[in-house]
Amino acid sequence: MKNGAILPRLSCGAQMLVMASRARAFAKRPSLLAITAGFAGLTAFANAMAAGADPAPTRMGVSIQQSMGERDQALAKQKRGLELREQATRAAEARLKASVEARKTTAANAENPALAAQAQAAALEENAQPFDDLARIYQTMKPGKAAPIFERLDLDVQLQIARRMRERSTALILSSMSPNAAVQLSMALAGHRIKPTPAAVPASAPRVDPVKKGAPDVRQAGARAPKAIGTTP
Repeated sequence: MKNGAILPRLSCGAQMLVMASRARAFAKRPSLLAITAGFAGLTAFANAMAAGADPAPTRMGVSIQQSMGERDQALAKQKRGLELREQATRAAEARLKASVEARKTTAANAENPALAAQAQAAALEENAQPFDDLARIYQTMKPGKAAPIFERLDLDVQLQIARRMRERSTALILSSMSPNAAVQLSMALAGHRIKPTPAAVPASAPRVDPVKKGAPDVRQAGARAPKAIGTTP
């Protein structure tokens, strides 16, 4: 029999119990609307995640990034060159100041050369920090780019910096310097200074006065002079 036929035979209370049981069973089943809403939510979440992901780099984007990187490197290189020049200037000023102080001390202690030498060494030691910094900077630079700047410094500054550098770095910079500058620095490192030699003046030829037009040539006149004729007794 069908359920509809059984219901009339049941009592009113039993019918209410059956209907309540069916309602609970129907409530446990997910509705089509709920399933559709859940699927739509998952789709929206997936689209949002896909939109938030980083897009694949294009050729133009890579080119722009490369150009920006090269520009940053050029700016950093220019900034480093300016800092190097500033430090070189400070080192030169410190060297001049130390030299002046050393001369004053030497003049004041002329009768005691040992004391004057100690004072000069102490003055140079106090101003050694700029030279140490420059030595580290030149060691990190490429020799071909460091040599033209290095050889334009004063020879005393070159000497102080070279003595604080590693031997390999000094050798690489010397090999990239001009021959004259490399020789001067090498002699200074050896404890000798090259004195500038005056340019040789070529010997001038003896001056010969030009023969005036119409004037008798003495040499030709002597050659053409007739011999004296002796007189007969």
